[in-house]
Amino acid sequence: MKHPTHPVRGTGATSVKPGLTRPLTSGERRRAQRVLLRVPVRLTVAGQEQRVEAETHTVSATGALVILAEPLQQGTELTIENAFNEKKIEAHVVRPPQFSSEGSLVPIEFSVPAPNFWNIFFPPGAN
Repeated sequence: MKHPTHPVRGTGATSVKPGLTRPLTSGERRRAQRVLLRVPVRLTVAGQEQRVEAETHTVSATGALVILAEPLQQGTELTIENAFNEKKIEAHVVRPPQFSSEGSLVPIEFSVPAPNFWNIFFPPGAN
């Protein structure tokens, strides 16, 4: 038996999951799926030679949340290197860091999406 689908009225949501009768949360609206994954990375800030050793907190096809001892400012241009496979990609800090007991959580976005950078499979989003 087929059930009729009803649009969510007045929410402005462009995509509705079956049975969802509320607006999408910010997590559901994300453009890339995030995965909790600890990967050692090396960051090189544009114009500097010194590399900073760090670790990811979460990763996505478009970037990562990186744990650093010292924060980086929003807009900082850098190169991120995956220490496992030695792949490198240009990126930038997209928002001010958050602070946690582990250190500064710095959100980094790749200059272009790179779903293979982390060597994991990201399933397509349910849009």
